[in-house]
Amino acid sequence: NGGVTVSGGEPLIQTKFLIELFKKLKELNIHTAIDTSGSIPINDDIKELLKNTDLVLLDIKHIDNTKCIELTGVPNKNTINFAKYLNENNIPMWIRQVLVPGITDDERDLLKLKEFISTLNNIEKVEILPYHDLGKNKWTSLGLNYPLDGIRTANIEDVKRANKILELE
Repeated sequence: NGGVTVSGGEPLIQTKFLIELFKKLKELNIHTAIDTSGSIPINDDIKELLKNTDLVLLDIKHIDNTKCIELTGVPNKNTINFAKYLNENNIPMWIRQVLVPGITDDERDLLKLKEFISTLNNIEKVEILPYHDLGKNKWTSLGLNYPLDGIRTANIEDVKRANKILELE
């Protein structure tokens, strides 16, 4: 029956707008979803938004906090707390993990992700998304150094391996 999924950038930066949008959508019985990294600290506005949210697609950048800081420049604390909040409030969630060879594909990290996921009761789906470098041209055209330059794209074998470790297959 379709619905509306809001993604970004980071949609939680526009929380007040999304509250109003999702309230209108709910009045029309339209399914609402947010695609987020959950990196914004939970506040009253986010809590209000989540009351009108049917599904959250949560992108866990890296389960290891130190490696998350190296990869994104910020810790994963808010993301982990966001996942726990969704679980405590029984808000359906899909976990999404971008598989970046040499960065997010370490077996120990995937096992740590599996362990964390096992603590959550509201998971409807776990997706391993293969890293691609389609955005590289945009970076170079802007005269910027592409931060993942030299990292190969993930292939189907990489995804199969991660799915096996996470016991998704």
